[in-house]
Amino acid sequence: MRILISNDDGYLAPGIIALANVLGQFAEVVVVAPDSNRSGSSNSLTLDRPLRVQRASNGFYYVNGTPSDCVHIALTGLLDKKPDLVVSGINNGQNMGDDTLYSGTVAAATEGYLFGISAIAFSQVAHGWAEIDSAARIAAEIVHKRFVGMQPPFLLNVNIPNLPYEQIKGMRATHLGKRHYAEPVIRELDPRGNEIFWIGPPGATKNAGVGTDFHATSDGYVSITPLQVDLTHATQLAVLKESLA
Repeated sequence: MRILISNDDGYLAPGIIALANVLGQFAEVVVVAPDSNRSGSSNSLTLDRPLRVQRASNGFYYVNGTPSDCVHIALTGLLDKKPDLVVSGINNGQNMGDDTLYSGTVAAATEGYLFGISAIAFSQVAHGWAEIDSAARIAAEIVHKRFVGMQPPFLLNVNIPNLPYEQIKGMRATHLGKRHYAEPVIRELDPRGNEIFWIGPPGATKNAGVGTDFHATSDGYVSITPLQVDLTHATQLAVLKESLA
């Protein structure tokens, strides 16, 4: 089994190192990740400058670009063989609800999915890398499942509570919850007196009911949400067709 691994925290992040170590025990892995933290980069591709691929002493490839850049370069020129699976993470912090739209972690997996390869994005619920070995062990179990019966390619978004392995209650199939609007921006002055802005923290959860990713992880379960790329609003499309008839 060949697995391409990427992330958005950068090739030196504990999450990707733990993930590569555990998956490397039973699969042929190649790591292609950003040279630095690219959190919140979503599905952006770098089109205004050339990209450079370098190799670290541990064999990881790193790119001066986004997570999507990394997977795109790997699949269209760097790798000799097509991987069986694209895996992204383990991210330092949750990617649930609306946050998936901004996530570079989810974007890296999505890029593989767009190339017709099944992909999984892994994130820990809380920041700080607590219980990262437990999260990596769970990630390996999920990869082993291969989800026989699901129509490939599939795209899964996985969020893992920061708990010891023995305290994880299990895995739940979930749908995305929803947050309230983000908090206001933070205004400051730079050293020259010019006003600058920091993006504010995400808003509180709006829909964290039973069946959502927020609910599952808060209850001590691993959340597994199947995603799709088609953004077409089917109901509105039907209304639009009627209005144009």
